[in-house]
Amino acid sequence: MRLSLMALALASTAAPALADEINVYSHRQPELIQPLVDAFTAETGITVNVAFVDKGMAERLVAEGDRSPADLVLTVDIARLTQIVDAGVTQAVQSDVLEANIPAALRDENDQWFGLTSRARIVYASKERVADGEVTTYEDLADPKWKGRICIRSGTNDYNVALAAAVIAHHGEEAAKAWLEGVKANLARKPDGGDRDQVKAIAAGECDIAVGNTYYIGQMLNDPEQKEAAEAVRIVFPTFEGDGTHLNVSGVAMTKAAPNRENALKFMEWLSGDEAQRIYAETNHEFPVKPGVAKSELVASWGEFTPDSKPLTEVAKLRPAALKLIEEVNFDG
Repeated sequence: MRLSLMALALASTAAPALADEINVYSHRQPELIQPLVDAFTAETGITVNVAFVDKGMAERLVAEGDRSPADLVLTVDIARLTQIVDAGVTQAVQSDVLEANIPAALRDENDQWFGLTSRARIVYASKERVADGEVTTYEDLADPKWKGRICIRSGTNDYNVALAAAVIAHHGEEAAKAWLEGVKANLARKPDGGDRDQVKAIAAGECDIAVGNTYYIGQMLNDPEQKEAAEAVRIVFPTFEGDGTHLNVSGVAMTKAAPNRENALKFMEWLSGDEAQRIYAETNHEFPVKPGVAKSELVASWGEFTPDSKPLTEVAKLRPAALKLIEEVNFDG
C-alpha cells in the first residue's frame, strides 16, 4: 500500500498504531520496492505503508519528533543515511540476524543504519566508438583525450557527490578539484537528466562515455522502449589508481519514534534475508549484501570487480567538502 505523507501524519495523530502494519519513508520510488513489500506482506500479514520523500527527510523527521508515524527510512546513498543519523532521529538496532546477514563494512558500527544492497558507480561506454581498455580508471575521466566525449548528470546529484568525495579520500582536495575541472572540460554538454539519459545520449551519438550506476542498465534492458539504447553501451568497471571500484549502498534505519518497532525490526531482518536479497538482485539488478546470495544472471554477465577499499563512512564524511568543490568549479555551469 502507498500512503501520502499527509495520510501518514493524520494516522499518527488520529489513532494508535495498528499491530499489523509499519510505515516507511522512502527515498526510493515506491514502485521499486513494491515487489519486496508485496512479498513481505504475503509472508507475514504485516501491511507496509510507503511514503516517497524525495527531499528533506531528515528535516521532516526532526519536525515530527516523537509524533512521527514513520518506523523506518529507506535511502539510496550513504550520505543520506549518515545525514539522517546525524540529525538524531534514528535509534540503534541490535539484531543477530542483521549482523549475520550484513557484512560489517556495510553497516554502521553503532547499529544506526544497515546496508541492504550495493551498486557501483561505473562508466557506460559506446560499443562502437570506445575500444576495450580505453578507459580503466576514474582518473582517466579527466584526461584531455575525452574532451567533448563525456556525459554526466548534475554534479550535485548524491551519486556524483559521493564519487567526488571518494576522489578526495584517495587524492586530497586539491587533486579532486583538478579532477573535477578536468572532467568538466571534457563534457559533451552541460550535466543534465538522470543516469538513463546519459545512456540514451551515448546511443544518440551525443557523447562516447558517461558515468552512472550499474543497475540502470538492467532496468533499461527490461524496458522495451529503452532496450535499444542500453544495448548500444557496455559497462566498464573503472578503478581508482591502485585500488578498486567505487560502491555506494541503499540502506535502512529505524526512526527514534518507531510506533511499530517490533514489526519494523521484522521487516529490516526480512530485507536482509535470502528472499528479499534475491528480489533486489533479480528485480532491481543490484548487488546483494548478504554473502551467498547470487547476483542476477544479467549482473553476473557484466563481470567481476574489486570494490574500493575506502570505508563508506569515511567517504560520507567528505561529502560537504566534495559539494563545496563541485560548486567552486561551477561543474554544472
